[in-house]
Amino acid sequence: MYKKQVLITNRTGIHARPAAEFCKLATRYESDIFVKRLADNPQEGNAKSVINVMSLGLSKGVTIEIRAEGEDEQEAVEALVALVKSGLE
Repeated sequence: MYKKQVLITNRTGIHARPAAEFCKLATRYESDIFVKRLADNPQEGNAKSVINVMSLGLSKGVTIEIRAEGEDEQEAVEALVALVKSGLE
């Protein structure tokens, strides 16, 4: 298992189009990938599911944890963290 935390800086958070981009990248990897909201109401969802990601309410300023389990887990987490850090815009 490999995991990392990242702060969401995108002005609209991870909703609709940014969620689709996030999930599109996640599906490129074989590992099981999860995203967890670390704010006041911690929740976790499948990072490959747009519905799961959008249901987490990932707004600007929220810290998330991206966790992967599998052969390409480190590569997957690093790529998704880089995407979030880029602002998803």
